[in-house]
Amino acid sequence: MFTLAQSRHLVATLRPRVDELIRLRADLAELRADLADRGVSPLGGLAEVKGLEARLHGVVDELHEHDIQVKGIAPVLLDFPGERDDRPVLWCWLEGDSDVRWYHRIECGFAGRRPV
Repeated sequence: MFTLAQSRHLVATLRPRVDELIRLRADLAELRADLADRGVSPLGGLAEVKGLEARLHGVVDELHEHDIQVKGIAPVLLDFPGERDDRPVLWCWLEGDSDVRWYHRIECGFAGRRPV
């Protein structure tokens, strides 16, 4: 269980890894598009696809090791289990947010997001 402060601290601490995830995702998308369209890419070939996939999964696994729920990678959506007003919630960070500024009850999902 995370407090809001712990969630915010972890996002700030792991921000370089999340930024790496975003770069890897973009490189992988571009490489796949080039290979599908032209059969070649300045980013490499199938071996580089596999390497990027492995690195991307490595970052996701690292986030999981911190008990962070990775709900998506395009855009990156991270949830941190916690409590608010004696109810289980997920503190929510979405790519583009400067900080953890949202939460939602577990049973409500993303549609139930509310500002902190």
